[in-house]
Amino acid sequence: MGKDKLRRFAEIDTFSNVLQLDAGKELKGQWGITQFKNNNPVVLELACGKGEYTVSLARLFPDKNFIGVDYKGNRIWRGAKTALEEGVNNVAFLRIQIESILDYFAPGEVDEIWITFPDPQPQVGREKKRLTSPRFLDMYKHIVRTGGYINLKTDNDPLHAYTAEKIDELKLKLHIKTEDLYHSPYADEVLSIKTYYEKKYLKDNKNINYLKFSFTNEL
Repeated sequence: MGKDKLRRFAEIDTFSNVLQLDAGKELKGQWGITQFKNNNPVVLELACGKGEYTVSLARLFPDKNFIGVDYKGNRIWRGAKTALEEGVNNVAFLRIQIESILDYFAPGEVDEIWITFPDPQPQVGREKKRLTSPRFLDMYKHIVRTGGYINLKTDNDPLHAYTAEKIDELKLKLHIKTEDLYHSPYADEVLSIKTYYEKKYLKDNKNINYLKFSFTNEL
């Protein structure tokens, strides 16, 4: 591991807005009260990377609490540090494997989930690792409140098509579907947040896909 990565790992240990591994389990069911000192809605960004979307959402919605989830501490260091430097207090980061998310959030504790430009896991044998596979969707269903939304923003056409297919197969409620977000009527202030990588995709003339859906009431 490089010196820069080691420095970042050491530094996030001191950040008040970062919970790592088992430490985050203590907040299950009480993220609002314990971490944010309020009862505002909790919104997750999964596989948040450097946390650009997480922090940008927090700036737009000071009446909500945002948690970026990723396993790579040297990445979330950037978003966590930016939030601390700017005094964006409605942001936290959780360093865990997303597969264990049920250990960290109680049923109905999450208001909304964002999945922005995840690894599409294109190989057929890696379908279960896609963050919109039935395996993961079942996890989300347990922690998202009734009527809470799941958002997928991706440059990957096959992942978009796969997710739309699963929404149909599982009889989930589809609210928005577009294969070209920035030439659609949906590109509002929230969906127009652009991460570093999205800007690169757009320079390469790649279309940006977006899906918004929710679960039925039954678990």
